[in-house]
Amino acid sequence: MTQGMYTVTENTPLTSSVYRMRLAGDTSALTAPGQFINIRLDGHFLRRPISVCDYDAESITIIYKVVGKGTEQMAQIQAGQTLDVLCGLGNGFSVEKSGERPVLVGGGVGVPPLYHLCKQLIAKGKTVSVVLGFNSADEVFYKNEFEALGATVFVATADGTLGTKGFVTDVLGDLDYDYFYTCGPMPMFLAMEKIMRTSGQYSFEERMGCGFGACMGCSCKTKYGNKRICRDGPVLEREEIIW
Repeated sequence: MTQGMYTVTENTPLTSSVYRMRLAGDTSALTAPGQFINIRLDGHFLRRPISVCDYDAESITIIYKVVGKGTEQMAQIQAGQTLDVLCGLGNGFSVEKSGERPVLVGGGVGVPPLYHLCKQLIAKGKTVSVVLGFNSADEVFYKNEFEALGATVFVATADGTLGTKGFVTDVLGDLDYDYFYTCGPMPMFLAMEKIMRTSGQYSFEERMGCGFGACMGCSCKTKYGNKRICRDGPVLEREEIIW
């Protein structure tokens, strides 16, 4: 983990409530897809944890949804401003276990951390399928970006305005895959757990206090005892989780 000042180079809306922000600064602490950063915002005691969508040697891309005062404040930030950021938090996805035909499953704002994962898997020659779940067509983002990487992308919307009408599980039943990666809300995880046919990795969305393991406010039951989502996760193996 590193702490530093990062310069905002982009902060643009992707939908009516979802924004993409790019930050220029030190990315050396990022070692795996699925890690997150923790942003300090003026006037707020707790930092805001946001998963990393993509990164390179000089910049970080995050995607966030405006859901409260903190993210409302983030949406007003202009290019050129600086932010105090803790970088390289959490344990990310392991690409070594992917098999040859992995499927990536994202629900809503669980989609972003799968993007850099997809990029790495395709670079390794894997055949990647991506299933994205949203409520409606006007909430869909990054479908084109995943396709541009070379993935086969499926979209499910609850109201049927784009892709398959229903949920990600309505798509997954017909897919051929040998491993899965997923990030999204708990109801999606519980539905997936009933139908998934292989091993996989779950990346948990969780409200966090400190973001680096000091407060035990975001723990998950596993076969090895309680694990902290912020420090031991957010990615956990399917076989270790006690639902």
